[in-house]
Amino acid sequence: MKNAITLTVSRMRLMMRNRLFLLFSLIMPMVFLFLFLGIFARGNPFILPVMLAQVVAITVMGNYWGLSVQLVMWREQGILRRYRLAPVGAGALLTSSIIANYVLTLPTLVIEFILARLIFHVMFFGNLWTAFLLVTLGTVCFASMGLIIASVTNTMQETQLINQLIWFVLLFLSGATIPIFILGKHIAQVAYYLPATYLVVGLQRSMLHGAGVLNQIPVFLSLIGTGLIAFILSAQLFRWDPEDKAPRKAKLWALATIVPFIALGIWESHHADLRTESQSFFQAFDQQRPQAPQTPQAPHK
Repeated sequence: MKNAITLTVSRMRLMMRNRLFLLFSLIMPMVFLFLFLGIFARGNPFILPVMLAQVVAITVMGNYWGLSVQLVMWREQGILRRYRLAPVGAGALLTSSIIANYVLTLPTLVIEFILARLIFHVMFFGNLWTAFLLVTLGTVCFASMGLIIASVTNTMQETQLINQLIWFVLLFLSGATIPIFILGKHIAQVAYYLPATYLVVGLQRSMLHGAGVLNQIPVFLSLIGTGLIAFILSAQLFRWDPEDKAPRKAKLWALATIVPFIALGIWESHHADLRTESQSFFQAFDQQRPQAPQTPQAPHK
């Protein structure tokens, strides 16, 4: 336990010195916050919780990118080789990475909620307990996905290429930036099988309608399942030295991490309509938007 705490503190210190981590964990979330709530919401107080849920989801998703790049960089620089000399295994090192990411992500989320209240006057945050659980499981899930990417890639260039491809899909096809109902019918089908989709929808349900855990059991089970599979596989495939190359079959094993969301996507595509639900989030509040008073016309003589 003492070794795990020491590793976590050490990881946090190293992460605070990493510019990429600061970019994806603090600067980029603040940019999205002011962009979504300040520009896209157009001053509509009813739609602000929907936008805030999207910003929170993007902040949590940032754990995926930052952690994968960080581990590969440390492996290439020989930093992981030094950790190998310590009396800890790969599991303890990866666990400390997730905990450190989680601890450093929470202040950013707190700042987002404070700014949403003080600057954008968001008065309703819905079921914050459920949102907190989603943030926690989402952080573990996406951080574990970052670990599996770092475990199956051999170079920084390969890591960045895979990260950019996956990040593009997660960011633009999950409802995190573009609402699902705006996407074409066939393109929107991809969203049913993305982990980010259910994090976004889950946060919108909890922060908008106050939905609890019991109302979103499939979402929670999928996040837990993906996080566990990704963590176990990354611990098995973890490499300390840059000379050790990942075998080709390792990338096939990495695909197993999305099995829970494939199962959930099949179920949701037959029993629910995420496009209709996404559209209802925005249409309902458009109808509640106060209309500008009409100027009475002078009677004709």
